[in-house]
Amino acid sequence: MEIASDKANEAKQVTSKKGGLKTMPFIIANEILEKVAGFGLLPNMILYLIFKYHFNAASGANVLFLWSAISNFMPTLGAFLSDSCLGRFRVIGFASVISLLGMTLLWLTALLKDAQPLPCDLGGKPCKSPTSAQLLLLFSSFALMSIGAGGIRSCSLAFGADQIDNPDNPKNGRILQTFFNWYYASVGVSITIAVIVIVDIQNSYGWVIGFGVPVGLMFVSVVSFFLGSSLYVKVKADRSLFTGLAQTIVAAWKKRHLELPNMSHDAVYYHHKGSNITTPSEKLRFLNKACLVNNPEKDLDSDGLAIDLWRLCTVKQVEVLKALIRILPIWSTGIIIGVTISQSAFPVLQAKTMDRRFLFGIKIAPGSFSVFSLLTLTIWVGIYDRIIVPLVSRLTKRPRGLTFKERMGIGLLISSVAMFVSAAVEHKRRAEAIREGFGENPHGVLKMSAMWIVPQHCLTGLAEAFNAIGQIEFYFSQFPKSMASIAVALLTLGMAVGNLVASLIVSILDHLSKRSKDGTWISTNVNKGHYDYYYWILAGLSVINFFYYLVCAWAYEGGEERKVWDEDEMEDDQESHQGSPMTIHA
Repeated sequence: MEIASDKANEAKQVTSKKGGLKTMPFIIANEILEKVAGFGLLPNMILYLIFKYHFNAASGANVLFLWSAISNFMPTLGAFLSDSCLGRFRVIGFASVISLLGMTLLWLTALLKDAQPLPCDLGGKPCKSPTSAQLLLLFSSFALMSIGAGGIRSCSLAFGADQIDNPDNPKNGRILQTFFNWYYASVGVSITIAVIVIVDIQNSYGWVIGFGVPVGLMFVSVVSFFLGSSLYVKVKADRSLFTGLAQTIVAAWKKRHLELPNMSHDAVYYHHKGSNITTPSEKLRFLNKACLVNNPEKDLDSDGLAIDLWRLCTVKQVEVLKALIRILPIWSTGIIIGVTISQSAFPVLQAKTMDRRFLFGIKIAPGSFSVFSLLTLTIWVGIYDRIIVPLVSRLTKRPRGLTFKERMGIGLLISSVAMFVSAAVEHKRRAEAIREGFGENPHGVLKMSAMWIVPQHCLTGLAEAFNAIGQIEFYFSQFPKSMASIAVALLTLGMAVGNLVASLIVSILDHLSKRSKDGTWISTNVNKGHYDYYYWILAGLSVINFFYYLVCAWAYEGGEERKVWDEDEMEDDQESHQGSPMTIHA
């Protein structure tokens, strides 16, 4: 026992020398450069698909929605790999290399002449569609970038939190909140740079250089991350994480006919020695059967360990599954805001038809207008963290200011307003285009200033600042430290489902509206289509989703204070391999 204690103290001393603020430059550099490279490719991609691959607006938007959906779904796989077997460091490293390969392939689609269909004939002949091989190369680049993004985005934030998270510090919650806010702000700054600089390079110097610069940035991102390898705190993966969830479900099912003891009777629940969680909660009580020791002689061996892990689970496993189930309704409210936030393709086509002159006659690229969303997000995060939180804290005596649920709800309400504004502005823009005689000419530039579409971008950024950061902090507060990547992945998973819903909405509207005498609402000629109707539908769905959220938030009974799970204070249960059932009053 003394030898084991010495080893544990030795490990703690080594760990204490690692992590901290000195690791932030390497982690933030990796994240920022990946964001600049990755997000710099998205704004103009609808134009690349339409003018180089001859997609129409609806099919091009669907490709981008699906690409975004896969990119947002992959963090779930990345979180699984990092939390269950590989660890966050390895996943980020592998993902960075894969993302670099994907960007290189995309660069080759612009560099190689045979990688694109022939340019459209100005004589009026139909444009040639891309071949299967050309599409394979293009979609392969999207797939590799999605895989890479999944690994980086699911782990980078949690990996950064690992470096500064110290449960023994009474100010740990406030430190983590500040880290989350400023981390998100740094991401906002990086995406802002991408939207302005990378988009301008693409517009000024063409696709070859415009896609080549992100490749170089991603290469630097990979190198910078591995340079800090010796300084990182590397939290060991919990190999039983997902298996434990499955075991709990199976064990509860096997014991479904077993009656739980009444409150007045003694019951024995299984937990590991030294565990902080010895008593299951009364919420979702039917799952408590999974950790109930019904017959000690049949359920436990001579050392007090479970004989069949698929029939008897620890109390901790049961509580982790309950935590995941309880947050699902609130998580589902993030799907519709995922639809509204992902509206990047159509605003580019709209801005392309408007007068884009800004201050001092500077002309903003159509794909760069999303910078107003990012600037709003970044500025608000700073204002909220440094001004709003201290003010609200003094008034409410809550150190975090607004609660997580309040912030999420405000974000959903603002996103609804953003869609109403989008619909109203597009209605005005289309009417102006018809009045100026550009109904059949999508390339004509209106006298109407593109500054009209700035408010909708600002509102979208503000909605994301409230809702997305609120979601991340809420999930972090509900799960063990080893599930930190899962907590982050839940946000991106909601965005992924939102992207799929957005694609479905576009497909349905395009299919149904084609039957009308005026043609499809989602026309490549934005002056002829009815994008305002599309935005009105999104606005209606957002309002319904807001009231749905109010019901879910009211029904949720869990607190918002971070729960101290076993691994926050002790070694992993499975590694210690010590069992000790305890008799408690249930």
